[in-house]
Amino acid sequence: QVQLVESGGGSVRTGGSLTLSCAVSGNGDGSGYWCTGWFRQAPGQEREGVAAIYSGDGSTIYMDSAKGRFTISQDVASKTVVLQMNSLKTEDTAMYHCAVYDAYEGRCSFREDFYDYWGPGTQVTVS
Repeated sequence: QVQLVESGGGSVRTGGSLTLSCAVSGNGDGSGYWCTGWFRQAPGQEREGVAAIYSGDGSTIYMDSAKGRFTISQDVASKTVVLQMNSLKTEDTAMYHCAVYDAYEGRCSFREDFYDYWGPGTQVTVS
């Protein structure tokens, strides 16, 4: 069984920064490679992929509005993924979730149906 726990959310002023962490525990059955993604959902809006990273080579993908402001990184040994968010805007306000799926291919996806395990989320509020 795989479990994910997010931390690091909070309230910040516009232009500020936050660092979110996702701790993954347990082992799944699969290839030994995985994608970890960060998703967010604001009230009344659909959930959207923010960033994802592949455990094999560290390759990343980002949503357009995150490029240049957010950075996703990982420590494969400790199964921790960090989302560094800079230059935050009010539109970044949302519940942020991390999620993982087994990925034998080297490129991650934001397709939510790929992701097998999800964390409960951490709230980010920018004002």
